[in-house]
Amino acid sequence: VQLVESGGGLVQAGGSLRLSCTVSGIDFSTAAMGWHRQPPGKQRELVAGITSSGTTNYVDSIRGRFAISRDDGNNTVFLDMKNLKPEDTAVYYCTAHSGSWRYPDYWGQGTEVTVSS
Repeated sequence: VQLVESGGGLVQAGGSLRLSCTVSGIDFSTAAMGWHRQPPGKQRELVAGITSSGTTNYVDSIRGRFAISRDDGNNTVFLDMKNLKPEDTAVYYCTAHSGSWRYPDYWGQGTEVTVSS
C-alpha cells in the first residue's frame, strides 16, 4: 500500500496551495480518506475527511478555507487550501480509513506546508 502526497511548499499568508495524494494497493473507491497535519512542536490532528460516498467533514480551524475532494478514477484525494495563515504551517499527511477516523489504516509520508507572514 502506498499513499504519496505532493503539492506542499512555501507560500505567503493569504495564498493558496493544492495538496494531492495518490493511493495504490487498496480499493480506493471504498476507503474513507483524510488529511492530518502536524504543526511544529504540536500533536498531529485530523483536519479534513471524506467518505467513500463523498461526505466531507472539517475541523473548525480550516472550515471555509480548505476543501477535500476525491477522484476515484485516479485514486487521488485532494486538499485545496486557500487564505492560508501562518498557523497552517505543518506537515500534512494523507490517510486511508476502513473504520474509525481516529485510527487510520495507512499513512502517507507527509508533505510540508510553510506559510510565511
